[in-house]
Amino acid sequence: MIIPNPELQAFFSGFIRDIGFPADNIELNSIPSDGSQRLFWRISLDQHDVSFIGMENPPRDDYSKRENFAFLMIGRHLFENGLPIPEIHHVDLDKGRFILEDFGDTNLQTAALTPETRDSLYEDVVEILFQLQTSGVKKFDTAWCCQTKRYDQGVMRRYESDYFTDAFLHKYLGLKINWPELKEPFDHLAETASNAESHFFLHRDFQSRNIMVTQDNKIGIIDWQGGRLGPLEYDLASLVIDPYTQLSINEMDQVYHHYLFRLNEQSPGSVDHFKRFYPYLAIQRNLQILGAFSYLSKVQHKPFFETYIPPALRSLRYLLDDLNDPELSPLGDILNEVPSLD
Repeated sequence: MIIPNPELQAFFSGFIRDIGFPADNIELNSIPSDGSQRLFWRISLDQHDVSFIGMENPPRDDYSKRENFAFLMIGRHLFENGLPIPEIHHVDLDKGRFILEDFGDTNLQTAALTPETRDSLYEDVVEILFQLQTSGVKKFDTAWCCQTKRYDQGVMRRYESDYFTDAFLHKYLGLKINWPELKEPFDHLAETASNAESHFFLHRDFQSRNIMVTQDNKIGIIDWQGGRLGPLEYDLASLVIDPYTQLSINEMDQVYHHYLFRLNEQSPGSVDHFKRFYPYLAIQRNLQILGAFSYLSKVQHKPFFETYIPPALRSLRYLLDDLNDPELSPLGDILNEVPSLD
């Protein structure tokens, strides 16, 4: 249990008093933050059946300052555009403190364990994703972005393929540091993926633990601070190949084709273009997943993530085999020498 310091408790209590409730008996319970440095609490007033989420991300460096600004500005933008984002009720940007609407404890990873509602939940999520991508870009200001203004080849190389070789191949598997044989395949992958249309809103971590499901099965989206301009294909791939849920091949296909149906309704001429670049962006995302999970488990010592490295590795092998692009064969050859890890 992480207990907030007195100053932060005063921030929470002050908000509760400002909205007309007594603050002398609020209950604060810490919430796991997965791979984030941020800290979260549920602020509860059980007698009044009221709760909020408190978040703290102290601006310890320039990046955390920009991350907080992105969280605030992108969150307000998406909420004002009618998207299912928690309302930001109260903020102290200088201290990195936020109070948000509470979407509950159940995420899609947990909700999807129920077979009776699994298909319908994913259909709803696909609809929300499409709205997020197309409505979220309206009047979107790239000055809000905390990392890059758009998803481009620089992001693909530095934060995905190079991340994969350093965090997964080298640090996690204990293999060599330098991989010159992967330069051309990764260049080809990034160059091809960058040809996808990229003027949409990109969440960039659209996976089941960032998708909340309320008690009445409404969908809510969290962790939007990495948003920027980017292609449609990437966030769908994040949902489809998500190691947390480990959809079957048939389920992946269903989600993918439901999205294509929705895209065809809106923009029939975009479907072939989408299908052309989706596999490359799915591979990019898969490289990022393996890099991130390896880093979090080995460097950050968070063993929770190690559980999901084997399914992520299987997914990458499947994507490469299914695409069957000869220019990516050096990557496939290396993966064939890696043990299954199961």
